[in-house]
Amino acid sequence: MRIRSARRETLGLSRAEFAVLKRLSTPERIQDYLNALPANFEIGGQTSLSVREVLRQRRAHCIEGALLAACALWLHGEPPLLMDLRAERDYDHVVALFRRRGYWGAISKTNPPLLRWRDPVYRSLRELAMSYLHEYANKRGQKTLRSYSDSFDLRRLDTKIWVTNGKNCWKVGEILDGLRHRPLLTKRQARMLRLRDVIERKAGALAEHRAPRRR
Repeated sequence: MRIRSARRETLGLSRAEFAVLKRLSTPERIQDYLNALPANFEIGGQTSLSVREVLRQRRAHCIEGALLAACALWLHGEPPLLMDLRAERDYDHVVALFRRRGYWGAISKTNPPLLRWRDPVYRSLRELAMSYLHEYANKRGQKTLRSYSDSFDLRRLDTKIWVTNGKNCWKVGEILDGLRHRPLLTKRQARMLRLRDVIERKAGALAEHRAPRRR
């Protein structure tokens, strides 16, 4: 779905910041950029960095990467949409959404490999969310994904909240958490989920960026 592309003045970005996002002209290029971006291990405390701060600090975790991806999509004429994946006994995960020929795909920032990019082959958001179910697991090997949110269009928010905010933009996370979430499986189905085996756990433990040593 093509929309009016976001202008630099609308986003409030500097020319240098805008130039970085301008080069990320496809979802594939956005995903490559996020993969290369160092992971935000939140050594100094929890963060919710804006697009500007991700570009400045050169680090990101999932929602921060999703914000940058959504901003780059908007800049290139696509709606800046996010979806929240809600887990039990685990962390939630946020992805940026895009569509090709009516099918959904996702851009995702994670340090491990399993919850990243999804090709635009899913007919619905439920199908897309279900593609994360098997890989979404905690350190005990329990599969923890339970529900997914409706899509949220970031154009509903002032860009000062999520694009140029110099402080943590907790509001976006609060909004996503408050959206209606749709269940992916019943309680009975959840009880029947098999624990991940040893090889699956080893695969899930792979990481692209090494955490810095804590002093």
